[in-house]
Amino acid sequence: MSHIQTALADGTMKPERKRALDFARFMQARFFMALILASGPMFAQEMPEQVSPERARANFARPVVLAADDVRAFPDAPAGFDAPRTGKIQGRVEVFEYDSTVTGVKRKVVVYLPPNYSSENKYPVLYLLHGIAGNEWEWSGYVHADAIVDNLIAAGKATPMIVVMPNGRALADDRPPAPDRTYSPQNAEGFSKFERDLFDCLIPAIQAKYSASTNRADRALAGLSMGGGQALNFGLKHLDTFAWVGGFSPAPNTQPPAELVPDPAAAREQLKLLYLSCGNQDGLINISQGVHVYLKQHNVPHIWNVDDHGHDAETWGSNLYDFAQRLFIAGKPK
Repeated sequence: MSHIQTALADGTMKPERKRALDFARFMQARFFMALILASGPMFAQEMPEQVSPERARANFARPVVLAADDVRAFPDAPAGFDAPRTGKIQGRVEVFEYDSTVTGVKRKVVVYLPPNYSSENKYPVLYLLHGIAGNEWEWSGYVHADAIVDNLIAAGKATPMIVVMPNGRALADDRPPAPDRTYSPQNAEGFSKFERDLFDCLIPAIQAKYSASTNRADRALAGLSMGGGQALNFGLKHLDTFAWVGGFSPAPNTQPPAELVPDPAAAREQLKLLYLSCGNQDGLINISQGVHVYLKQHNVPHIWNVDDHGHDAETWGSNLYDFAQRLFIAGKPK
């Protein structure tokens, strides 16, 4: 065992060193994903036991075929939209630990609190889920979600909200795996198990710790890539819990559209907003296209935004910018 492995095992490694190692693993996995993007038909929903590097290569390499309505709903976010403000009152980011009956260990979640957060107020909550190679820091460190939301709130373009960024890999060891194990059944299984962790453990813990509204209309769920699939799978299945759902570049873990929305009438009645996006350079776009076509055929209102990006932080940040502005407002946003 190396000195690094020893320090991790006995808990003597300094927190900042551990975060650096986790980030290094995350960036290695991103590099591995980039290699996959460079490589050769897409399948129906992939179950965890079917996940493999070979299938991932085939998924990302699928030719992009655009329909007439696969177009932008919004322009890209303006320059500086994701840059932290200086010299002004800002929200804050903190790490919170909660007990998980699913994993049997305490789990960490990154939480953004809006400017002038006060226990005197009740805040709506947006839960943001990361991709297959990420962890609880991906939305903050890679996409800059906290800065995006903070800037929108400061500009009066978004409702002050709490943003919860959990680790969507519900395993006892929930660190991003080594690049050669990113697309493995074991890693994918953790994302499937997160459904129970989210509803049974995380949401109750957030509501106990923070001044969070418990109303369904004040709760949103969104995610990118693997987390986009989770958000659609979990959010649309639990319309009694979430009124606002967003899937950004959802991955092959996304359930078939007829399973996502088996009762279109209920979706029309209960959803405040269903937001779906993908880049026109992304080989996974057929997943989003299938969902969009089904929703359109069944008259389920939704936003469909196809931008000019690939499977990357640019599309996820820009779509969060548009999505967050439409959350927690009266009526149904446009």
